[in-house]
Amino acid sequence: MNRMVMFGCGLLLCLSLFASSEAVALNQGIIATFSIASVDPETGQCGAAVASKFPAVGKVVAHARSGVGAYCTQHYDIRASAPRALDLLADKKTPEETIAEILRTDKAPGLRQLAIIDMKGQSAQHHPVNAPAGSNYWGGMSGRFYVCQGNTLTGREVIVAMGKAYEETKGSLADRLMAALVAGDCAGGDHRGRLAAGIRVCKKDGDGYWLDLHVDKSDDAVIELHKNYVESDHAARGDWGKRPYAHPCPNRPVPKRPQ
Repeated sequence: MNRMVMFGCGLLLCLSLFASSEAVALNQGIIATFSIASVDPETGQCGAAVASKFPAVGKVVAHARSGVGAYCTQHYDIRASAPRALDLLADKKTPEETIAEILRTDKAPGLRQLAIIDMKGQSAQHHPVNAPAGSNYWGGMSGRFYVCQGNTLTGREVIVAMGKAYEETKGSLADRLMAALVAGDCAGGDHRGRLAAGIRVCKKDGDGYWLDLHVDKSDDAVIELHKNYVESDHAARGDWGKRPYAHPCPNRPVPKRPQ
């Protein structure tokens, strides 16, 4: 076999391997969404909230562990990485080190959107720089004890609204997470529409999720989740969550893909 034929075969093999690795990533399913992860060092609580045009999204994207922190995996999610990510945080790895380790052997890191925060409030984010055009707008922001991020959004106003709501809401950690999720939805949310939402919170020295509330399929998931939250008697609710239910934004815009 001459050198040119060998080179051609090698090139085809490399392309085939690349294509197959991308296919593996794509077959996991695109989890286009907006989410927030946060901690409260004073109470020892941590948690995450998420919404998407993807069924049962809360069980896929949002993860937390008592005394450790919270983790979100979305876009082409790598949900199986959640236990590993939280184990690394528990082993005193920084959020930056944790994300680097999760992506170290990943075949398609440019398709992932990840966010992580530890109980000190240290956080890190990774965005899907190779996302297809349909995933725009994507972005994120972080602040004191929280990280919020999203893709396939109507625009940057979704992220900004989430951060503002989290910072300005008075109440429990669950209240602030719920307020941020509602604010993102009211600002436009996912440009494909509304289907599922969830919120998860862990309390200090508790096992598993203290609050684990989900709407897996709905025409208006965040609003339904919000109503269920406000009308529940769960101890995770603070003063914000105990007021009578009222639709937070009945005149909000219909999701529309950015031009």
